[in-house]
Amino acid sequence: MESFIACTGMKQPDDHLEGMEKRKRIFNFALDGNALKAIELTNQLAHDLLEKNEELYFDLLSIHFGELVRSRKCSEALEFAQAKLAHFGKVPKYVERLEDFMALLAYEEPDKSPTFYLLGLEHRQKIAESLNRAILEHMNLPSYTAMERLIQQTTVVRQCLSQELGKDTHAPFSLEDFLKS
Repeated sequence: MESFIACTGMKQPDDHLEGMEKRKRIFNFALDGNALKAIELTNQLAHDLLEKNEELYFDLLSIHFGELVRSRKCSEALEFAQAKLAHFGKVPKYVERLEDFMALLAYEEPDKSPTFYLLGLEHRQKIAESLNRAILEHMNLPSYTAMERLIQQTTVVRQCLSQELGKDTHAPFSLEDFLKS
């Protein structure tokens, strides 16, 4: 990566790679379900980010709650919910989400509940990506890479062209297929 940056002539702060490694660790902790460690490291890297972004903080706490439920630590999950999640119940936009999480406690096998997606990797990945973008924005760095923006723009252009022509002449954009061509 250092070689790539040097070849492009881009100027990066001296601590750029260190910050990227810290973000990577935070991302992986959130993705693995260790939200408390992700919160701790986020507070070290961007000390007031989670105070300012209550929704992201709620999402991280909900990951931890979900992991407690998944490991059948129901009494610990209830204690955690009372200590850390209860005040979110006073905010209307969180009530339904809290109800969905609490519903997980009603099932002996939470993975088979109607709200099982809250325990899934896809849910944790979405939160980890949001956290990474929020950290980047907090550090005044672009929250999307140039490649991500290019892919998004290409996808939108292809969709518009397909609609304009009235037919789906092209398959949806696939980075894997693009790289093979």
